[in-house]
Amino acid sequence: MNHTYIIGEIGQNHNGSVDLAKLIVDLVSRPVHEEAFNLDLRPMDAVKMTKRDLGEELTDSQMNRPYDSPNSFGRTYGEHRAKLELTDEEHFEVYRHAKSLGLDFVETLCSPGCLSLLKLFIPDRLKVASRDLTNLPLLEAMAETRIPIILSTGMAGRKELDDALEVITRHHDRIAILHCVSQYPTAPDNLNLLTISYLKHHYGQYTIGFSDHTIGIAAPVAAVALGAEIVEKHITIDRRMKGTDQQGSLGPDGVNRMIRDIRLAERWLGREELYIEPAVAAARVKLERSVATRRDLHPGDIVREEDLHLLSPGDGYKWADRAQVVGRMVKNFIPRNELIYSEDLQ
Repeated sequence: MNHTYIIGEIGQNHNGSVDLAKLIVDLVSRPVHEEAFNLDLRPMDAVKMTKRDLGEELTDSQMNRPYDSPNSFGRTYGEHRAKLELTDEEHFEVYRHAKSLGLDFVETLCSPGCLSLLKLFIPDRLKVASRDLTNLPLLEAMAETRIPIILSTGMAGRKELDDALEVITRHHDRIAILHCVSQYPTAPDNLNLLTISYLKHHYGQYTIGFSDHTIGIAAPVAAVALGAEIVEKHITIDRRMKGTDQQGSLGPDGVNRMIRDIRLAERWLGREELYIEPAVAAARVKLERSVATRRDLHPGDIVREEDLHLLSPGDGYKWADRAQVVGRMVKNFIPRNELIYSEDLQ
C-alpha cells in the first residue's frame, strides 16, 4: 500500500504565539478513525513552520508602508511581520513539541540568515517557498547543509525548476518537488493537477508531491490518485481567527476529513492489475447471471440453446460456457426459470 507523506503547514497561522503553534501541532498529531470499516488511520506525518529574517525580507519602503487591513497585526507592514515572527528559540520549542508527538518537523527558510535555526535543531526537511525558487544563493546555502529539501513550483516554469535543481544537486539529490499554484485560493481552472503526472514523467528521480491552496479537501485526494507522494496543506485550529491565511486553511474537522480521505485513497489505489477481489465473491454469486431454463426440462430431453436464458444467482454456468450445456441430455427434472447445474445433466 502506498503511503503519502502529509505535511500540515502552520505558516503564520500561529499569529505570533508559541502556544497557538503547539495547539496546531496537537491537531496534526490526532489519530483518525474511520467508522464504517473500523479503521484506525495514520495521522499527518509532519508539521511545517516558516522562518523569516525581516532584514532580508522586503525593501525599506515596503516594510514602512502603512498596513491598514482587518488582518493587520501592526501599523506598518514591517510591524505586522514582526508581530507574526517567532524567535529561533520559539521555533525550537515547537520542534520539540512536534517530536514528542512523533511528528517530523519541516522548516521553510526564507533567507540565508534563517539558517541560524540550525544551531538549535536540525529539521527533518527544509522547504523552499515558491517565491524563492529563483533565489539561488538561498538554495546554495540550504543545499550545503545536506538536509533533504522540498521545492514548491508555484511561481516557476521548467527553466526556473531546472536552475534550482542544478544548484541543489551539486550537494545532494534528496529532493522533493511539489506541484503548486501560488493563487490564494487557487481557482479550479488554474490548478492543473496533471502537472503531477508531468513531473513524475520528467523528474521521476525525485519525490513528487502537491502543495495545495484550493478550498476544501478534494484536490489533495485527487493528487494522491495521480501519484503525489507528499501532500502539504495549510491548517489552523479556527478558520475564523484573524489572519490572511486562516480562512483558506483547514480547521479541525477539515483536517480530520482530509487525512481520512487520503489514507483511504492510499488503500483504494491497490495494485495495477485486473482481478476478482475475494471480498466480492458473495455479491458475485448473488447478483451475476447463470444459464437457466426457458421451459421445463425432463429427463431424456436434449438441451437446445433456445431452451436457455440467463438468471441470477451466479453460481451456475456462464453464457460463455453454454457449450458445456447445449446438446447434453437432461438427467434430473429442471423446472422453468431455474438454473442448470452439472449434476442435472448426463
